[in-house]
Amino acid sequence: MDPIVVSAGSALVAAMATDGWERARAALVSLWQRVRPEQAGTVGAELATVRARLLIARNAGDTDTEEALAGTWRLRLQELLSEDPALADELRRLLAEDLAPAMAAHTRADGASTVINANASGNSRMFVAGRDQRITG
Repeated sequence: MDPIVVSAGSALVAAMATDGWERARAALVSLWQRVRPEQAGTVGAELATVRARLLIARNAGDTDTEEALAGTWRLRLQELLSEDPALADELRRLLAEDLAPAMAAHTRADGASTVINANASGNSRMFVAGRDQRITG
């Protein structure tokens, strides 16, 4: 699965429990409107249903349901990307401009999670950490 899809699917579900949810929802529905306009209305309704399920799961401390919901959206986004690989840039933009900011307000408040997006190519090396990192040698 493409890493941008993994990040976007996780960020989408995490954003559902934040004050930035409406912005995130509108951005995803807008993407669907451009790519599959006949499904945009259905996607909007499904997002509302998924959000309700997520909020219930979070209140119950059910992290398995939250992960399953994120997995479902990762698959849907991967399907879009598989049909049109050029959508990767659009997903990156959606993640950076709409999903990550929705999550950022929430994570700054309680420090519960960290979202890191990184891309490497060729012979490059990447060292990514959510906190302290020590590299020796």
